[in-house]
Amino acid sequence: MFDLSAVVTSLTAFVEEHHYLAPAVVFGLAFGESLALISFFIPATVLLLAIGALIEAAGLHFFPIWLAAAAGAALGDAISYWLGFHYKERAKGFWPLSRRPDLVARAEDFFQRFGVWGVAIGRFFGPLRAVVPLIAGVLAMRQSHFQIANVASAALWAFAMLAPGAAALKLMGL
Repeated sequence: MFDLSAVVTSLTAFVEEHHYLAPAVVFGLAFGESLALISFFIPATVLLLAIGALIEAAGLHFFPIWLAAAAGAALGDAISYWLGFHYKERAKGFWPLSRRPDLVARAEDFFQRFGVWGVAIGRFFGPLRAVVPLIAGVLAMRQSHFQIANVASAALWAFAMLAPGAAALKLMGL
C-alpha cells in the first residue's frame, strides 16, 4: 500500500537536509504534477504544500523555490500541449487517459466552455490540471494564447502551493 505520510516525511527531511536541492526537487514535483499522463501518479500537491511549510521552518529562500515550481509547472503544461498538438485525437487514447474517457470528456467540455481561461483555471482543479493543456493542443489552440495563460497561471499556482505553509508558520511564530 502507498503510504503518503511516509513519502511526505521522507521528502521534507531530504529537502531540509539538502536545502540547496530544494529548487530542483520542487521543479521536478511541479513538472510531474503538470505533465499529462504522469501527473496521475505523483502526489505533488501534498508534497509542495509540505515544502511550503518547510520554507519558513528551515529558513529556505522563497523566491528560487517559487520560481522553480512555476517553471516546472509551465514546462509540464507546455509539453502536454505539444503532445496534444502533435498527436491530435490519438493523444486521448494514451494510457492512462484511455481508461478515463470521462475525464477527457470533462476536460474537453471545460476547455470548450472557457477557452484560454480554461487553461488558467484548469491548473487549479486536480485531475484537469494535466489534461486541459493536452486538450488545448488537440484542439489546436493558438500557442501564443496558450503560453500566456500557461506561464501566468503557473506562477500563481506555484505561489498558491508554497506560500500558505510558509505564511502559516510565520503567523504562528514557529
